[in-house]
Amino acid sequence: MSADQQTAATGFQMTLTERAAEEVRKFIAQEQVSVETAGLRVSVLPGGCSGFKYSLNVEERALEDDMVHDLRGVRVFIDGFSAQYMAGVTVDYVSSMQGSGFTFSNPNATGGCGCGSSFTA
Repeated sequence: MSADQQTAATGFQMTLTERAAEEVRKFIAQEQVSVETAGLRVSVLPGGCSGFKYSLNVEERALEDDMVHDLRGVRVFIDGFSAQYMAGVTVDYVSSMQGSGFTFSNPNATGGCGCGSSFTA
């Protein structure tokens, strides 16, 4: 069963592109945390200019109430509040002349802002 099929079976349907997964693995290595327990925390927080903003952090381990999913070999930690806003979201990593960083494509967002880091749901 593929990672995408596994996440669909559990009801969690966020996508992490291979490029984003590569970058996350680099960040985990730089943080010098245990690769056996470390992962990427994906959060949706109140704030930003449109109502909600995304947050990504490398953490040593999941919290007790986190959902933990393996996406492209990266352990992803997500709390219940954030999970409801991440359904169908694709996290990618892009490089351009303006800079490089993670991007979020959210088909459920009803609005956004010019900076691309906050959204309305």
